[in-house]
Amino acid sequence: ALLAREHRLFFKPAPLTTAVAGGFSLDDFAIDTTAGQVTCPAGHTVPLTAPSGINLQRRAVFEQLCAGCELRERCTKAKRGRVLTIRPHHDQQTAARHMAATDPDWQAAYRRWRPPVERAVAWLVAGGNRRLRYRGTIANNTWIHTRAAALNLRTLINLGLTRTNGRWNLPTPA
Repeated sequence: ALLAREHRLFFKPAPLTTAVAGGFSLDDFAIDTTAGQVTCPAGHTVPLTAPSGINLQRRAVFEQLCAGCELRERCTKAKRGRVLTIRPHHDQQTAARHMAATDPDWQAAYRRWRPPVERAVAWLVAGGNRRLRYRGTIANNTWIHTRAAALNLRTLINLGLTRTNGRWNLPTPA
């Protein structure tokens, strides 16, 4: 929905894990979700299964092709061969990993905005507030909004918020 409204994805993607230390990750495979096929680093191509399960994941099963493959030691430890699990938003995650690794504008913006966001989250969960206090969404929603408002008020006071002549004022930066 956000992409349809032309919003820019702005999160640091989690690093990919490999089945073998120093081996091939998901990005080393040529995955075409539109055509429904996956090609491994050795050049073997297999079809993707239809989406299934509650997460609508697809699978690429290389089991028979791994038996005599010269890259097997760098690809998998599984006795039966490599099986890839492709999640529904694979293409978006791959694009996000590529952007985070190669786009200098994205990297600069991320370095600019990450510290204040991390600091705000740290303030929110400080003092034993990492867990919800109440049962039910209404009470917890009220609690989190009250906590966020109190933290915002504290920040404004630290920035010099004062009340004079019935009006709230912040000093203008010099």
